[in-house]
Amino acid sequence: MARYLVSRSEMHQFIERCMKAVGTNSSHAMALADVLVEGDYRGHYSHGLNRLDVYLKDMKSGICAKDGEPVVEKSTVATALVNGNNLMGPVVGNFCMDLAIQKAKEVGIGWVSAYGSNHYGIAGFYSMQALKSGFIGMSCTNTSPLVVATRAKEGTLGTNPISVAAPALDGDSFVLDMATSAVALGKIEVQQRRNEEVPEGWGCDSNGKATTNPTLILTGGGLVPLGGSEATSGYKGYGLSMLVEVFCGMLTGSNYSKNIRRWKETDKVANLGQSFCAINPGCFAPDFEKRLSDLLNIHRTLEPSDPSLPVLIPGDPEALHKAECDHHGAIPYHVNVVDHMNSVAKELGVDLLPTNRTIDP
Repeated sequence: MARYLVSRSEMHQFIERCMKAVGTNSSHAMALADVLVEGDYRGHYSHGLNRLDVYLKDMKSGICAKDGEPVVEKSTVATALVNGNNLMGPVVGNFCMDLAIQKAKEVGIGWVSAYGSNHYGIAGFYSMQALKSGFIGMSCTNTSPLVVATRAKEGTLGTNPISVAAPALDGDSFVLDMATSAVALGKIEVQQRRNEEVPEGWGCDSNGKATTNPTLILTGGGLVPLGGSEATSGYKGYGLSMLVEVFCGMLTGSNYSKNIRRWKETDKVANLGQSFCAINPGCFAPDFEKRLSDLLNIHRTLEPSDPSLPVLIPGDPEALHKAECDHHGAIPYHVNVVDHMNSVAKELGVDLLPTNRTIDP
């Protein structure tokens, strides 16, 4: 099936139009557009346009604040606790990461944790902000209970993503951005919209048994931890998800685990917890960027087991997708995703995304 080509600016303006149509503060709508477009540009389609209807639903229901700013409740030279005031995740995330970077500039490290937040898009959007200052960045968040713990049947943990970004020479970098579940929920949703099965090891049904049917995973089942089943070390992903809860739920005083509202439900405030960290590598051993570049080069030049598939490092797949987008001068989107969001936009009475440019998949 052909894909629609939509420029980054067209997509950015479309997201802003939709969010403003439901009463979102202009600067907050812009912050959301920044995150969602960057997600698609980097190839994380599960967290880009595909996620817009979730933010719209939160705003239309009134369960998420449309205006206001985060507030620092507690602070030291290197740490801070922030009340997100139930604002959109990108607004809270930008505020916290800016503060963490500021503290790292002053004392070498900044750790800022927030409660009262909401879904914030790709975790890497925030960790990568530290790269502009030559710092290491880290970000993680808890999420709605979608993941079934090893040996269990009920979802009690979120996809709980974590991202770390570190600068190398000449603009190169290491960028890890991953869910602690086997896959992000959005990828299951994308497969469902495409009427396609998912790979084995992504999710389970309501009895905790493995399934490739996205509908069974999304209705009564759940995602499985990174690693899949116990036999393939899924308990390690389970442990990582719990680690994120330590940083984001326990440290912040936010909701956690089963206390977080179910995904896409608007019966109560989400109150997500998130943590952001910036580290100045200059406070440690010399030549960090040079040594990291050597580490990246060691792995990029490894002889691959399949000559057609070169060895990549975290961040390379995203760089390749960005290059593809730059080649087209636009981001390629699956037609079902664009058509769905255009139907939502029509209901809102805003201008639709263009569908006059297409490429073969």
